Amino acid sequence: MARPINLAVLISGSGRSLQNLIDRIAAKRLDAKVSVVVSSRADAYGLERARNHNIPAAVVSSRRHRSFEALSAAIAAELDKYPVDLVVMAGFMCLFRLPEKFIGRAMNIHPALIPAFCGKGFYGHHVYEAVLKYGTKVSGCTVHFADNEYDHGPVILQRTVPVLDDDTPDTLAARVFEQELEAYPEAIQLFAEGRLKIEGRRVRTLGREGRRMKDEG
Repeated sequence: MARPINLAVLISGSGRSLQNLIDRIAAKRLDAKVSVVVSSRADAYGLERARNHNIPAAVVSSRRHRSFEALSAAIAAELDKYPVDLVVMAGFMCLFRLPEKFIGRAMNIHPALIPAFCGKGFYGHHVYEAVLKYGTKVSGCTVHFADNEYDHGPVILQRTVPVLDDDTPDTLAARVFEQELEAYPEAIQLFAEGRLKIEGRRVRTLGREGRRMKDEG
């Protein structure tokens, strides 16, 4: 069994992905513990979700810390208060310059198939509107290791959904989010089991035997 890993979850909004992780952990379907939730907005409902489950929560306001460097430093200082094995960006709308110790230990999920419809400005409904405007027939979600650029780090896994002729941004968003609920816990579990190996731009998923050999080595 993998040991439970400590997660720091970064949010900016409703915290639906956070709730999914909390529920998976409670159902013993994810070997993790949410050690802290950090929000860039004081009015984010995800903070209430954290408090409802007695999870420490903090606000590092993007309005108060207006420079990229100041915001990143404040987030890093908050994370340093807790044992954190993996940083999980779950609807986090700010760019966070990762401290060196979190390179390879931070994940993000994007509601499209990277490298399509990603980067600065592609978030929320902007993504779904762009997908529909372009006329693509398939979309989905991507879990990737985060780096210091928007939606840029090595891809861990992707899940696809069809884009239907009568889709609206809302209907497409709902279909993609269903896959996000499966994809993010899957990627985190693979990390918890030590089965993700970064090789340049690629992430190789080790089999369980490969993980044992790595651990023994």
